[in-house]
Amino acid sequence: MKATEQTTQQIERAIRKIAQKYPANEETSVLTDIHLRVTQESGEMVAFDDDENEINRCVIEQWIDNKDENFYEDVTEILRNSLKNLHDIVDNMGIMKPYGFVLEDDDTETIAELYLADDDTVIIGGDLMENLDEDLDSFLDNLLKD
Repeated sequence: MKATEQTTQQIERAIRKIAQKYPANEETSVLTDIHLRVTQESGEMVAFDDDENEINRCVIEQWIDNKDENFYEDVTEILRNSLKNLHDIVDNMGIMKPYGFVLEDDDTETIAELYLADDDTVIIGGDLMENLDEDLDSFLDNLLKD
């Protein structure tokens, strides 16, 4: 699924509204993650804080009744791109770092870590330890050859 311009605008508007709830100022929130819960049937995207308090809610029209098997993989990519596009806003939210955006399904199961901000380090998507075993094996093989 490729995001339409309207979908991108709806997501970015929602992210901006989330950021408005946490303006950059002297007092930072102790929040550690913003949980984005997406419901495939309704197209609804709801943002929650760590205590399950609702921060924002919107409906992404393109996602309503989407029966695509790769729905959550596609949504993950779309959300990561939107967060990346708005990195200036997302990186400067009034939240104590590190904090992140996490994608969840409607059963509150974590699907993906979308974005992690930590002072000078920003990590966008993916498992940090993915392919670590292969990388270490390759490194060791190369080291032993010398």
